Amino acid sequence: MPQDRIGVSARGWQRLTTSLANNAADFPHLEGHRARLAELLTQVQNLGNQQAALTATKQEVTKQLQAAVAEARTVSAFLRSGVREKYGKDAEKMVEFGLRVFRGNRRKEDEEPKPPTPEPEDPAPTAPADTSSPPKRPA
Repeated sequence: MPQDRIGVSARGWQRLTTSLANNAADFPHLEGHRARLAELLTQVQNLGNQQAALTATKQEVTKQLQAAVAEARTVSAFLRSGVREKYGKDAEKMVEFGLRVFRGNRRKEDEEPKPPTPEPEDPAPTAPADTSSPPKRPA
């Protein structure tokens, strides 16, 4: 049930128990149930307050967690750089630290560079050239 519906229900329960208490003489047979609803109302209110406090605490802890993770990432990047500097990027010892070893660029053996293919020449224009305008210069 969403939070706002609990508040609406709690206000209704509060009004009902207050009205039943004010008119107790008319409803003596409901007194036990009215008292139980009053206890439950108090419990719901206390739990709602506790939930709000825990939500605030959770938000604060989440902020602290995010800050700690960000700092841990920065420090670990610094340490990894130090390991790379000490051993070199191609040392197999880097595997021990969870780092990638540079083993060079791999070429596929089946792929050989293909010679460039010559482009086919355009056939000569079939229409006669227009001699009335000067030839255009290439840009």
